[in-house]
Amino acid sequence: MEKVFSPKLFGLIKDGSVKKNLSKDILAGVVVGIVAIPLAIAFAVASGVSPEKGIITAIVAGFLISFLGGSRVQIGGPTGAFIVIVYGIIQEYGIDGMIIATILAGGIMIGFGLLRLGTLLKFIPHPLIVGFTSGIALVIFSTQISNALGLTIADVPSSFIGKWGAYFSNLDTVNWYAVGITIVTILITVYMPKITSRVPGSFVAILLITPVAMFLLPENSVTTIGSLFGEIKCNFEPVIPTIEWENLSYYLQPALTIAILGSIESLLSAVVADGMISGHHRSNTELIAQGIANIASSLFGGIPATGAIARTATNVKNGGRTPVAGITHAVVLLLIMLFFGKWASLIPMSCLAGILIVVSYNMSEWRSFRSILRASVFDVVILLVTFFLTVLVDLTVAIEIGVVLAALLFMKRMADNAPKEIIGATNLDQDISENYKDLPKGLGIYEISGPFFFGSAKTYCETIRNLGVNYSVLIIRMRHVPFVDSTGLKNLKETILQLTKENTRIVLSGVSEPVKKDLLKGGVGELVGVDNIYPKFDIALRAAKEMIEK
Repeated sequence: MEKVFSPKLFGLIKDGSVKKNLSKDILAGVVVGIVAIPLAIAFAVASGVSPEKGIITAIVAGFLISFLGGSRVQIGGPTGAFIVIVYGIIQEYGIDGMIIATILAGGIMIGFGLLRLGTLLKFIPHPLIVGFTSGIALVIFSTQISNALGLTIADVPSSFIGKWGAYFSNLDTVNWYAVGITIVTILITVYMPKITSRVPGSFVAILLITPVAMFLLPENSVTTIGSLFGEIKCNFEPVIPTIEWENLSYYLQPALTIAILGSIESLLSAVVADGMISGHHRSNTELIAQGIANIASSLFGGIPATGAIARTATNVKNGGRTPVAGITHAVVLLLIMLFFGKWASLIPMSCLAGILIVVSYNMSEWRSFRSILRASVFDVVILLVTFFLTVLVDLTVAIEIGVVLAALLFMKRMADNAPKEIIGATNLDQDISENYKDLPKGLGIYEISGPFFFGSAKTYCETIRNLGVNYSVLIIRMRHVPFVDSTGLKNLKETILQLTKENTRIVLSGVSEPVKKDLLKGGVGELVGVDNIYPKFDIALRAAKEMIEK
């Protein structure tokens, strides 16, 4: 059994991987550090705290997540998903309350890891994840409209509908300088990667727009970080919150929200990274590292941190392959804060709004959202309920109700698919021979038995991936699969794509008409070829043998 806490870095040092990839990791870390600086500032400001708290979080948490984590390439720091949560906690509990909740959340995440709950991700349905991620993206977008348009609003309402009511009521105060800066920032951020992926568009936008706003626009024509928060200070002094022990239970709910969301997002990011580098992260180690990082970050006044999918992907694309890249990114952020932090106060708020609007668009997962809307009614219900609860009520409520609803709908679906009578043997997917001894070399067979849903999809697909790389053709038997949900479809598609890269062809057999319909709607048919989905095993076996002979 894998050790509950075994940081990847130490094993990679022993096997020589760190030394072998050192120069590439350092270069990737520098690039990610440059990418992270505008995001760290933007996430902190949008969360209702001063800009340096975002940078401190990225430095402290980013270093510890890489140093102690269970992923080779995970980059940690503040993320957009926490904006809504942190802002709400500060409004209700204050800065001290946010720090206490984050410390408690760190302890809960460590507990998750020690209890070996790192595999909990597979029990979170894909529609639920997309629902609250898309909901958070819309909420982030709505929080940036005031800065993007330069509106003069003394007190922006906290509710989603209230915000938009206030925006429409104050459209006569639009600042066209701010609007221009927002549009130019969005254009630079979006189109810069088409010119070069080495320099992040958000960083270029800040470098170009800040001096323009400072020297070419009329004085005080746009709001800046400095006019709202003052000079950015490099302050790494420990922050000890005032704790009223009798009220400690008040912070458990926000702490649990931070812990659950942080765990889900960090493990999601690690899974995405695994797919990019064909690696395998240690989920329990990752959770413990995330917990330690959040405790340490909060003790220096930081905000909650987790694995950042976009920065992790940037790390991989720039050659990062060991945790040295993440450690380098933290060092680069520290140097930028020490020597250039005072200039960051000149950044216009509308520039940060433009960056966050792009972030919210990238978070929205609208393609996945649209895809799930074409899936079964069960997945659509989970998606929409989670989405609207996130936007209109609260993220904590959305997750709680989403998980319960997913469990209830799964039980109903199982009941609906239970056989009403004993099926005769003649109606089953019969083999021409159940003896696999005469199979040609290069042909493998794997059978899925039971529903291909969010609770089993990850396990099935890991087995299929590990088995499939050993064969040129793999038959996946699905005669005992009553249904497949959108989480199963997503995992199956990712697995087939990976096996295709390894030159393994996939044939599906025993596929019932309802399951085939879902596979085609989910895009699996395009990957394996509609002609390679068969209702009977004997037909699939003949087709697979022909593939081998060719």
